[in-house]
Amino acid sequence: MDSIDKALRHIDRTMSNWEQRTPVSFEEYLNLLVASPDKMIRNIFQLFHDMITGYLKEGVDEYPDDPESIHYFYYDCRRLFIEGTDHPFFADRLFANRLVNLVEAWKRGAQQNKIYIFEGPPGSGKSTYLNNLLMKFEKYANMEENACYEVVWRLSRQQMASFSPHEVNQFLDKLTTLLDEYELEQGPVLEAKNTLFAGEYVEVACPSHDHPLLIVPKQHRRAFFDDLLKNDEIKWKLFTEKEYEWVFKSNPCTICSSLYQALLARVKSPAEVFKMVYARPYRLNRRLGEGVSVFAPGDRPARQQVLTNEMLQGRINSLLKDSNAVNYTFSRYAKTNNGIYALMDIKSHNVERLIELHNIISEGVHKVEDLEENVNSLFLAIMNPEDKKNVQLFQSFSDRIEYIKISYVLDLNTEVEIYRNIFGRHLDEAFLPRVLHNFARVVISSRLSTHSEALLEWIGDPEKYRLYCDENLQLLKMELYTGHIPPWLSEEDRKGLTAKVRRSVIDESEGEGDHGFSGRDTIKIFNEFYSTYARKDKMINMADLYGFFTRVHPDLNEMIPAGFLDSLVRMYDYTVLQEVKESLYYYNEEQIAREIQNYLFACSFEPGATVTSSFTGDKLEISEAFFEALENRLLGAGTDLFRRLAFRRETQKEYASTTLTQEVMAEGRPLTETGLYQALHERYVHNLKEKSLDPFLENENFRRAIKDFDSPAFKTYDKRIRSDVAFLIGNLCSKFHYTKHGAKEVCIYVIDNDLAGKFADS
Repeated sequence: MDSIDKALRHIDRTMSNWEQRTPVSFEEYLNLLVASPDKMIRNIFQLFHDMITGYLKEGVDEYPDDPESIHYFYYDCRRLFIEGTDHPFFADRLFANRLVNLVEAWKRGAQQNKIYIFEGPPGSGKSTYLNNLLMKFEKYANMEENACYEVVWRLSRQQMASFSPHEVNQFLDKLTTLLDEYELEQGPVLEAKNTLFAGEYVEVACPSHDHPLLIVPKQHRRAFFDDLLKNDEIKWKLFTEKEYEWVFKSNPCTICSSLYQALLARVKSPAEVFKMVYARPYRLNRRLGEGVSVFAPGDRPARQQVLTNEMLQGRINSLLKDSNAVNYTFSRYAKTNNGIYALMDIKSHNVERLIELHNIISEGVHKVEDLEENVNSLFLAIMNPEDKKNVQLFQSFSDRIEYIKISYVLDLNTEVEIYRNIFGRHLDEAFLPRVLHNFARVVISSRLSTHSEALLEWIGDPEKYRLYCDENLQLLKMELYTGHIPPWLSEEDRKGLTAKVRRSVIDESEGEGDHGFSGRDTIKIFNEFYSTYARKDKMINMADLYGFFTRVHPDLNEMIPAGFLDSLVRMYDYTVLQEVKESLYYYNEEQIAREIQNYLFACSFEPGATVTSSFTGDKLEISEAFFEALENRLLGAGTDLFRRLAFRRETQKEYASTTLTQEVMAEGRPLTETGLYQALHERYVHNLKEKSLDPFLENENFRRAIKDFDSPAFKTYDKRIRSDVAFLIGNLCSKFHYTKHGAKEVCIYVIDNDLAGKFADS
């Protein structure tokens, strides 16, 4: 017994005032409002906006200085949809931007009596999304700093002093008798929820969770806030921005407005009436339908559509001596006023509920017998595309519906995160770099349209990017959907990526992601792929990926656009070849700089001259052989004389007209910092890299040394080969984030598939 008492006392001591949620007087509430007006003056739409942006934080723009930015941000959605959830929902970049744009519109005051339907195909995670969203909203709104306050009327002896003592005593005696009878018959549940009798007062909570500010008569609110708030930014926003328009236009519920009028008629003073008004933070509870109500299609409509409290109605009638002054009647919609009313799928009984919402959404009121009940709720729903016919039957309702697309994931980074979440973060260790993301690209290709008007209008002929992209430009679109602008785009096309083009590309996502491999199907496919090829001694490579979709499961290949797999392999092969060449490339930067500066200086002289370079101090004997040696490094070996001469004339012209006269002499730049020098340096280095692998391909010992790297057998090789292999593996690890094992395997992949020969003419 001592331990039980101790445990109970500990709970009693540690329970905070916030957990007890005791009402505060209207005056105390106004003190809280003055201290934090931006937190206290919020309707459901503003609260929902603050919840979304609070969890997501600020979006990240990878190109903040881009003048053509369309503010297509990356949002970290883990805190909102993943952390602390039983079933995580992975929002790709496209959907995250849609959601943020939607709530930003609400914040600006564009919540025009609508129902917001999140539409998506089966397997896109709609139900998971809505459940997680509502769970986080409930948690957010129930925090002390985000509290939603509701009106509570507290009627006491002292405040009813204007009544005759005989009337007050008679009323309270009768009230006590009614309370005792009610508790014996009905139990304490409804009593604790709606009314309290504690000595000197009766407490009545507003069933519609009315905002306490709405008790102030509408015609006096501007003057009221003008006196209450100091002249600052918040006050200016309150009086001028559409976001706060509801403060001056909304009416309190019928019960609260009736109580106000009846009490005012008795006490003759608004100030005395406000002494009976209290504010209480109310707890949202989806399970009880308070603040959040969610209906599944199979949930039958409630038999009792009109709710009341006969005991409380009797108390009010006894107090006011008028059974018609205040009618304590309300509907179930009152429980989600200033809250969320959600429908899971528009079918079966939810079609009936949607029809019933028609007038409520259109007019913002609901008829409860003879009374008009205000309903200011956030109406949400999810729907499969095939159920759209249930909505289209009501054309007059169509302008009250706003659809938000939830598609299959189209952002390859998000798709990969789904695999990692299900199969573990160690998943990357089983794949060579890029191969896991390439699996995601294959899946996403089935979800995209094969024709993109926006990309074709911008790029023109896709063939010019055949080394990096497919003929349908899906690989380019996937990069843009992730917010990444590929570096392989030409300078002309990079400049052509205007804000208009970007919006057109992103807008095409609205018509994509409703076909192809679903989320559920993809997990099954990936599980089979991973189980088939994962080995401790071998990493999964592109040959495995290609073979899985072409030989192991050719049926899956039918859902992938024709030619996409071949384009994906070509892009991967070309990319890893460049990585290996880059990692093998030795160069002496000082020597390259001297040769380019000497070439630029020599361009102004004819063959046969002997001059001293003013940039390097080197003595130069100008000859055709001198030019040919350098021009072969700049243009590639075997370049014909006609092309070399044209290149030399063009270079000399730019050097004389721009580089020397403007950049070097007028602006005082070193030659190595001029535009022409940088362009020649890039050409020089590129051609050196292109040939960096050639000497090693003819040496069989080089391949064997790669396989034996990091083993005792590696010591048996020639010192030069050991040095070259170690240099190659080290650069692949440091520059391109390979593991040693992965670097060895990708080198063998490049050599065995003769990628250097495959792209010799590219």
